[in-house]
Amino acid sequence: MGSILVTGAAGFIGAHVSAALARAGHRVVACDSYNDYYPVQLKRDRVAALLDPLGVQVQPLDLADAAATRAFFEASGCDVVLHLAAQAGVRYSVEHPMAYVQSNLQGFGSVLEACRHGGVKHLLYASSSSVYGWRDSGAFTEDDRTDTPMSFYAATKKANEAMAYATAKVHGLPVTGLRFFTVYGPWGRPDMAYWSFSQAIRRGQPIKLFAEGQLLRDFTCVDDVVDALQRLIARGGPAPDAQGAPAELFNVGHRQPVKVVDFVRTLEAALGRQASIEFAPMQTGDVPTTCADPSRLIAAIGPWSATPLDVGLPGFVRWLEAWDPL
Repeated sequence: MGSILVTGAAGFIGAHVSAALARAGHRVVACDSYNDYYPVQLKRDRVAALLDPLGVQVQPLDLADAAATRAFFEASGCDVVLHLAAQAGVRYSVEHPMAYVQSNLQGFGSVLEACRHGGVKHLLYASSSSVYGWRDSGAFTEDDRTDTPMSFYAATKKANEAMAYATAKVHGLPVTGLRFFTVYGPWGRPDMAYWSFSQAIRRGQPIKLFAEGQLLRDFTCVDDVVDALQRLIARGGPAPDAQGAPAELFNVGHRQPVKVVDFVRTLEAALGRQASIEFAPMQTGDVPTTCADPSRLIAAIGPWSATPLDVGLPGFVRWLEAWDPL
């Protein structure tokens, strides 16, 4: 088994996939900035629960520090990098754009440079479904236009794709971009709706549904994401495209969009409690629909099973109730 460097390893997806890779026999070299966008203790708890028992140590590292990043990558001896570190959150980017410049642009630039100078053979990096911008209906394909971002966060993710492609073209670094669609599951992020809704319902507090609860979201269980990432890593880097760049993009979602109000009904059933709902207009930066077409991903990795929402969401609820008993 090979050695894989994972950035953002104390994060939600990062901790899960790092654990899976270690269990599969890979040597995992991990880092995280441990920033305080949400409580750092949750990140430490993830590491303690998921990674410490497997001997995976997560080193503190600010990827915006190009020299430190390059030194860490070179010392790791890894030829595969899974870059999941980022400043997340669509709504947070409305008021705090510079946080995204530092992490998502400067930090990603450091990663690209560290990879090309460090002999990395394959870089997989997190993009986002938010790059698709405003869509009213229909599944998103990787060839759709993505030049109208609806948030600064989305703009930085689109920029990441352009930066990665340019590096692949100019320097020959094989890159795989991953457009994640609303990932949920145990050890998730407290800024995500499924978490905040769950806590509010448990406490008997009202929840606010924007756009009258009619927004459509393609929810993806973290277990399915980890499965896809492991298989993409095993598959290896892409061959050069028609322009000579070894670069590719994949939607990581199941084409099963659900209205947010219906999502809440599933959450109510999992919690055994009824939600008090307040409806509100759509917020700045939101889009009405996300819906992945996973055809390209399935062609690359083979059949990819979807965890039904009424199976995956109760799994998150059971974890939350154990981790944070009220």
